[in-house]
Amino acid sequence: MATISPPQEIETLQRRPMKEEIFELLHRRVIAGKYRPGEWLRQEEIASQLGVSMTPVREALDLLVASGLAERVPYRGVRILELSGEEILDSYVMRLVLEQTIARVAAISIKREQLAGLEEMLQQMQPLVTLNDLAALQQINREFHLLIARAGGNALLTRLYVTAINTFPDWMLYEAMFRHEELLSGYLADEFEQHRELVAALAEGDPQKAGACALAHVLKLGEEISAVLNLPIEVIHDRARVALD
Repeated sequence: MATISPPQEIETLQRRPMKEEIFELLHRRVIAGKYRPGEWLRQEEIASQLGVSMTPVREALDLLVASGLAERVPYRGVRILELSGEEILDSYVMRLVLEQTIARVAAISIKREQLAGLEEMLQQMQPLVTLNDLAALQQINREFHLLIARAGGNALLTRLYVTAINTFPDWMLYEAMFRHEELLSGYLADEFEQHRELVAALAEGDPQKAGACALAHVLKLGEEISAVLNLPIEVIHDRARVALD
């Protein structure tokens, strides 16, 4: 089958399991804004573009759905997740409520190897500072927060958190950087410092400090949501006050 995929994308499809490579390619396209919210991802079209069979494309689409960037609609296919302003606010409130609780629990229960994993992720994230790095950064960021959730050892709390981050539009924030590149360096520097402070609090075993770091991180995300997703900051602050009272 002939391929019309750009050379750099073909090259990336030759190192790891095909479904993972296709997932990463699609993920980069989402973060770069090449696929828009609500857009359908046609399995046959993607397979034809990449010169591969439909099986790994289907598996890659399943990974995209599991990552929270897309949704599978029965009898219709897969499309990029499109969230209303109200849905974004609901997800933000969920993270406000859960994030600090998860951090407090993790500060008490986290294991040495889990801390080492977080430190390694920090090292991986630090040099990722360009637009081309954003897809990789979004994936590491997601795993970073999931590891903290799992470190608490509460399976139900972790499942609730997975639901929250699967509907939280962090990928939309990264995608917005392609339209507002002037915000990139400040955003990434702030995010890295917040992550670093949170890991330090977890390493100290200080639940109050860890919870405060996690809360500050989500509150900052609220400001960024307002800046790049055009949601009124007053509404975001009102939701935060209600959630935290």
